[in-house]
Amino acid sequence: MSTTSPPSLILILSCIGVAFLWGRVVKADPEPLQDYCIADRKGSKTENLFINGVPCINPELAKVSHFTTSALSKPGNATAKPFGFSVALTNSMNLPGLNTMGLTMGRVDIKPNGVVPLHSHPRASEVATLLKGSVLVGFIDTSNRLLTQQLRAGDSFVFPKGMVHFLYNLERSGSAIVLSGLNSQNPGTQITSMAAFATKPPLPDEVLQISFQINGQDIARIRRNLRG
Repeated sequence: MSTTSPPSLILILSCIGVAFLWGRVVKADPEPLQDYCIADRKGSKTENLFINGVPCINPELAKVSHFTTSALSKPGNATAKPFGFSVALTNSMNLPGLNTMGLTMGRVDIKPNGVVPLHSHPRASEVATLLKGSVLVGFIDTSNRLLTQQLRAGDSFVFPKGMVHFLYNLERSGSAIVLSGLNSQNPGTQITSMAAFATKPPLPDEVLQISFQINGQDIARIRRNLRG
């Protein structure tokens, strides 16, 4: 009796083997932790060298203090103009043990009728849990569909990665407190209005006029208001 494997079986096993090896050899690059990372072709000195993250200390030097922080324990100044909110974040400076973990925690204080304006996090999804107050949250997907929800204390809401979203304090007399968790060590934040009207150098007025269907006076007024 012949022990030769059928050609189809040999082909299947060969494909599985190639797929396995390809998966082990060819992997996606790690996601960037900053907006861009320009190649250092000149071998700059250490003080001019940026890497994708923060260097690690010898694990034998680890202390309990590296894994704890009080950075989120105190309220921020939510009366700051023009939006009426403040954010405190954990990072590799105030919580060194967080380095390489792919996590960021944030405390958001929002004054009465204040808003965390339309913004996005290009490198992270976000889960927001309301600790105090009544907050309207929402995001816009790539089909320009708006999904909103009113949160009360204890409620949570997820903002998908890169989606433009907002948080609005519905209370007229009380502040709101939100605890946020993001799945990146450096999620990045881009406020939509600031990205359009507060760039350095300024975007050409013609671009803004056509994009938003406004005139030069509107642009000047918006820029003036955003400067607070």
